[in-house]
Amino acid sequence: MAGILIIAHAPFASALRECITHIYGGLPARIGVIDVKPDCDPVEVRAFARSEIDRLKEENGAIVLTDVFGATPANIAQSLASNSVRVLAGVNLPMLVRAVCYRTTPLDTLAEKSLQGGSKGIQELDASTPANPCAMASAAAAAVANCAVGAAATSCMPAKVASH
Repeated sequence: MAGILIIAHAPFASALRECITHIYGGLPARIGVIDVKPDCDPVEVRAFARSEIDRLKEENGAIVLTDVFGATPANIAQSLASNSVRVLAGVNLPMLVRAVCYRTTPLDTLAEKSLQGGSKGIQELDASTPANPCAMASAAAAAVANCAVGAAATSCMPAKVASH
């Protein structure tokens, strides 16, 4: 399972980690973050990033996700690139979710799927945009599960029924 290191302008890396913790109900293993602050010493951050890669890297390597190509976090991330470490710029939450989902695949596949997730996650939405059927099914299943267990049963019912 590939390790994942997020290097981004503070507090973006930590925020992405918190989002993935929320989505998965806990932090998946082997995910590290480095928030690069405006007054950081890039040489020190680069040394710390190398130690984090060594800690996170698994048999199929590691992937480093960074925010803005050409900025300090991306330059630090790029210095980590090797045969066993892929670096992707332009990280967003869909890219990170894909990286977590595909981290057991070969590194080339992981990088490809992560890039696809990041780009496919960028959509213009308006009133005519169809809802995500997977998200709707998940929400419906969660609502049914809540009712079945009796937890917050009124949240499953329309407001008029719940008020009786």
